[in-house]
Amino acid sequence: MSVTAISDRRLQRGARSRQAITRRAVDIASLDGLDGVSFGRLADDLDISKAGIQTLFRTKEQLQLATVETARLVFLDEVVAPARDLPSGLVRLRALLENWIAYVERPVFPGGCFWTATMAEFDSHPGPVRDALARQRADWQALLLRHLHSAIAAGELGNIDAELAVFQIDSMLNNTNIALRLGNHDSVRLLRRGIDNLLGS
Repeated sequence: MSVTAISDRRLQRGARSRQAITRRAVDIASLDGLDGVSFGRLADDLDISKAGIQTLFRTKEQLQLATVETARLVFLDEVVAPARDLPSGLVRLRALLENWIAYVERPVFPGGCFWTATMAEFDSHPGPVRDALARQRADWQALLLRHLHSAIAAGELGNIDAELAVFQIDSMLNNTNIALRLGNHDSVRLLRRGIDNLLGS
């Protein structure tokens, strides 16, 4: 086997290890926050060496950033990608919101919405992790806003305040996630009513 082939296999193994580690880290963070993610805990949970994890990520901050990125990719796969081929505007907006409901109702992560669980932990702590969380939140809100504007331009909605509507929708989503974690499954029905009040049934 050539040196190049050996190097490629090592890189592939490293990528698979990183993926397995960060996917487990996302589950932990959804329950206990990103500060609950540690080299030692991951080593115990995955039955691998702590030193091996440290070699891959170097610092706890780098591990946290990799965890946020993995959560972002899972969110894109679960919520955004399934709606990607639908017409822009109200149809895609409603699909995105239904996908989000499925994402927290199932739930994809044991602690529900990763972003709700971790943002409160870092919103007052400036730094790269907070910036990564804030970027994801801004990207999600911008996506909702874009389709609201498309719906308004296409005459699918009245002349509503799109920025206010996104703020209200985002607030309802966060509240629903918290309610579901507390066992209030009726919150999904109320969320859908709230969305209908904003967007029309």
